[in-house]
Amino acid sequence: MEGIKDKVVVITGASSGLGEATARRLVNGGAKVVLGARRMERLQSLAQELGLDEQAVVKTDVTQRDQVEALVERAIQLHGRIDVMLNNAGVMPHSPLERLKVEEWDQMIDVNIKGVLYGIAAAMPHMTAQKNGQIINVSSVAGHKVGPGSAVYAATKHAVRVISEGLRQEVKPYNIRSTIISPGAVDTELPNSISENDVSEAIHDFYEQYAIPADSFARSVEFAMSQPEDVDINEILFRPTSQVL
Repeated sequence: MEGIKDKVVVITGASSGLGEATARRLVNGGAKVVLGARRMERLQSLAQELGLDEQAVVKTDVTQRDQVEALVERAIQLHGRIDVMLNNAGVMPHSPLERLKVEEWDQMIDVNIKGVLYGIAAAMPHMTAQKNGQIINVSSVAGHKVGPGSAVYAATKHAVRVISEGLRQEVKPYNIRSTIISPGAVDTELPNSISENDVSEAIHDFYEQYAIPADSFARSVEFAMSQPEDVDINEILFRPTSQVL
């Protein structure tokens, strides 16, 4: 846990899945976390379980820039700084393009791309002033390859990688680190966002066969965070050992 203790970490999408698992692991390592998600009851329950101050959770819809800003400002109010911004919130309503699920396309663009940008925008002024910090953005194996039914989702996750690489190059004068984490099948609620029954059934079957625990992602975050200040882990791509695609 070296390099984790006392770091101030803001996590979006923290009420379940990857965000929840990461909050647990980082708190166990002595980090100071501030958690955001839409489901406030689940956030409050998690905070109570982890022994966090009730102010350490903020209702946050990442499609609303002011709410993301308020989440980061809460970290500044509580701890005076932000060391790590984990832009984790995401949705994955797979469907073939021909089914014209345009509202779901918009949702993926708003959450998966604009939500990441809003997180960067909220954290950057503080990190540039500190001349220190780390921004961790969540992509996916789908950000590296596309398959039938995942065109829009894969496009949003590829966009996260492109944004993150541009960010990496731009923040060097401020001693800010940037990391992309691209997980494969991990046991979370992400497949529940699929509205097409046939697609949902296929993805759930895939996850039941291959998915590994969400703590696998949390360990990747921990690894990236715990490196010495002169080491910048820019990208981690991981899958379950049994996952071919």
